[in-house]
Amino acid sequence: MHLRLISWFFIILNFMEYIGSQNASRGRRQRRMHPNVSQGCQGGCATCSDYNGCLSCKPKLFFVLERIGMKQIGVCLSSCPSGYYGTRYPDINKCTKCKADCDTCFNKNFCTKCKSGFYLHLGKCLDNCPEGLEANNHTMECVSIVHCEASEWSPWSPCTKKGKTCGFKRGTETRVREIIQHPSAKGNLCPPTSETRKCTVQRKKCQKGERGKKGRERKRKKLKEESKDAIPESKGLEPSREAPEQRENKDKQQQKKRKTQDKQQKSVSLSTVH
Repeated sequence: MHLRLISWFFIILNFMEYIGSQNASRGRRQRRMHPNVSQGCQGGCATCSDYNGCLSCKPKLFFVLERIGMKQIGVCLSSCPSGYYGTRYPDINKCTKCKADCDTCFNKNFCTKCKSGFYLHLGKCLDNCPEGLEANNHTMECVSIVHCEASEWSPWSPCTKKGKTCGFKRGTETRVREIIQHPSAKGNLCPPTSETRKCTVQRKKCQKGERGKKGRERKRKKLKEESKDAIPESKGLEPSREAPEQRENKDKQQQKKRKTQDKQQKSVSLSTVH
């Protein structure tokens, strides 16, 4: 009885294996003969469909779905497009879309460039930068705050007054410094770059050519006044230009008058002798 049951069990098992192999071969034949699947694909596709595009890719290529209107088409690319990141699996290399606020990314948790209105910080896209950082609107990143830096003060300049270094006792001296690092938008402002203080020196006489502009103007004014005083003005006559001619005429009249006086004296002396 037991032997008969065991023999029937093996017969049924062999029959089921035969049925399974027949179904498998029939399925392979149907897939090979399916009108939508093609083995002669182009553009890096290993298998493709006339309606859906690539179904699988050749080795090292990435599979990505592109939306065209209402349908999606599979394509095979050497690298993932902007807004996607690539992941390699044993059976397929796949492109996956980045997060909604991320323009480009390294993986699903690390963004490399944010979309407009967001600032990148440590792979995240933020509305506002954390405390201690400021937003750079050019790179759209959160960056460190930069404070102003200035150089050391220069030595004090010589004591001067109105541009001169002589002819005074009290003047001013100046020192300067340069800006080494300009501040960022939230950084500390730069300090003054020049400083002036009062100074006292021993008065020394200015040499010729050292007089300042005001000194030269005073000297020119003084010479002009002296020239005016040397030539007196006459009422009703033009001064300076006519004065020499008047003096010459006056001298001639005086000489003529002296000659007539001399003649009169000679005539009187001769009359008394006779």
